[in-house]
Amino acid sequence: MEIISFADLLDVQDLDLQIDRLLEQRQSLPELDEYKTAHGELGELTSARDAAALVLRQLDLDLDKSEGELQILEIKLDEHETRLFAGGMSGRETEHMRLEVQGLKGQREAMEERVLKILEDVDPAKEEVARLDGEVQVLTSTKDALEASIKDQWRKIDAELARKEERKKEAMAVISDDLIELYEKLRRIKEGVAVAAFDHGVCGGCHMTLSRAEQEEAFGEEMPRCVHCRRILVA
Repeated sequence: MEIISFADLLDVQDLDLQIDRLLEQRQSLPELDEYKTAHGELGELTSARDAAALVLRQLDLDLDKSEGELQILEIKLDEHETRLFAGGMSGRETEHMRLEVQGLKGQREAMEERVLKILEDVDPAKEEVARLDGEVQVLTSTKDALEASIKDQWRKIDAELARKEERKKEAMAVISDDLIELYEKLRRIKEGVAVAAFDHGVCGGCHMTLSRAEQEEAFGEEMPRCVHCRRILVA
């Protein structure tokens, strides 16, 4: 193996570390947690808004039904009172009609109270739906802004990643396959650092000082390896 391969491998190592940092940056943007929180809150808020809208819809249906029933009662009551005041009925028929009118008036009074109660509930229900709609809109805008920011940052990071990957490809072109294979294996088991610069007797990977004998042992091999951490050494 040519010595230059080891130096080139150190360049590859540096590029890989930069790529690792970019990937970590991509996955740890502060906006990602904010987006996740906003997304969850928006789901809960939307559900609350939909539930409130359902309550309002039911109130509107009840109001329409009650007002319709009240109108029918008033028509029926008006007809009965007209007949009662017109006379021409027997005493029994008149008493029966009087009781009918009395009963209808009671039903009308109860229905009017029901309509009033529903009306009292409608306005607060409308206000609640409007309030929740406003909050949904605000939170949706916040979530959309976070999403746009994340996509913009990802676009920049991905462009930088593409440049680093291209430079890595060029650097690896001059390195032998068996050295690349060892490098990749060591990266997996050495926390991403497979190659270390050897400077002033110190391994740049484990930061251990190699004695004179350990240096002779390490660099006596065809492929210099730290005697402590077994990373590839580049002097």
